[in-house]
Amino acid sequence: MNRSKLIFVTAFALLCAPFSVLSADGSYALTNANLFDGVDDDITENATVFVKDGLIERIESGNVNVPSSYTIVDVEGNFLMPGMIDAHTHIDTVERAKRALDSGITTVRSASVSAFQDVTLRELVRTGKLAGPEVVAAGVYVTPELGSGALADPRLAELYDGVNSDEELRRLVNINADRGVDVIKARGTQRAGLPNTDPRQQSYTERQLRIIVEEAAKHDIPVLVHAHGDEGARAAVLAGARSIEHGTYMTTETLELMVEHGTWFVPTHVTIVDLVEERFHYVLRLRGRHMVPQLEKVMREAYELGVKFATGADNYYEEESINRISMEIQAFEKIGMSRFEALQAGTVNSAELLRVDDRTGRIAVGFEADMIVVPGNPLEDLRALEDVLIVMSNGQLALKRIPFGVTD
Repeated sequence: MNRSKLIFVTAFALLCAPFSVLSADGSYALTNANLFDGVDDDITENATVFVKDGLIERIESGNVNVPSSYTIVDVEGNFLMPGMIDAHTHIDTVERAKRALDSGITTVRSASVSAFQDVTLRELVRTGKLAGPEVVAAGVYVTPELGSGALADPRLAELYDGVNSDEELRRLVNINADRGVDVIKARGTQRAGLPNTDPRQQSYTERQLRIIVEEAAKHDIPVLVHAHGDEGARAAVLAGARSIEHGTYMTTETLELMVEHGTWFVPTHVTIVDLVEERFHYVLRLRGRHMVPQLEKVMREAYELGVKFATGADNYYEEESINRISMEIQAFEKIGMSRFEALQAGTVNSAELLRVDDRTGRIAVGFEADMIVVPGNPLEDLRALEDVLIVMSNGQLALKRIPFGVTD
């Protein structure tokens, strides 16, 4: 880490320290759990999961002797499962990160922020100052017009007038890489959330997107591409993007290309549904009414063709928003997935998209202790995901709402 980057990370960490999540040190034994491990389509009854040094140490079932060195967390017969993953967020403050964590999200992939706040949030989690969620950081959006994003780094001032030429595209990718991002976000089409834009209109060409992908690959950094329109999505797939975000107007031809290239689909259904809310401009509410059934049609066809799905809420986790991954997982069931497949999309599969599936996304020995407790069997009713009782992230007990009763 260079000196300027270290100063930035340290300063932000000190600023955020008063809001850090505090939890007890030591080892945990989560007892009396009905366990869904994310891998098997069944429930292990009366399971005990032992956690040590932030990792899952062992899993046992039946009557288990818990050594006194472990803090017992009685799950009370509720359902223990992997923490959910939000693969499309715009979290840029500690408070917003905590809202995501409290909803059961233990890992997020950023889809760009204004000034590398996601990189620093990642470091706060890695150093244990925050319990989570773990952050896969994207930094500044690679888009034709940076706007205020140009304020994120002095070197971006030269790109204020536009990011279009080969040199400009490479420069922005490399500035992001120098600031320590894990993923690059690029624009394939215009936004859906502005009344004066058309989400079908292509922004970058296949050649421009290929330059972004190839430059990022020099740093072993994958690329996600925002694309509602088919032209922009197809260009992104052919350019080598790892995932297409939104994909509202994709055609069968583009979906078949996604299968061929192994491109992931992050539909962010829940945020398109949100457009019809009264708080939005009338143009957006009308747009949302058209886009929701169109996106659901694309999602159904994508699922039938075998496109790989991951979950993203396209959320800032501000106070007024209730977009949550629990709702996105329910939308996946609505378009034809089994509950097991939908749950895997929000855990195991999303971890694979983020390239962290060797350490999170499932409850298994040696994996990070990223787990949540919900009050009902998620394999029977996905609405159980909306009421998270316990959150453990990186082995820290970040949220504990049970027991509800009190004793003398």
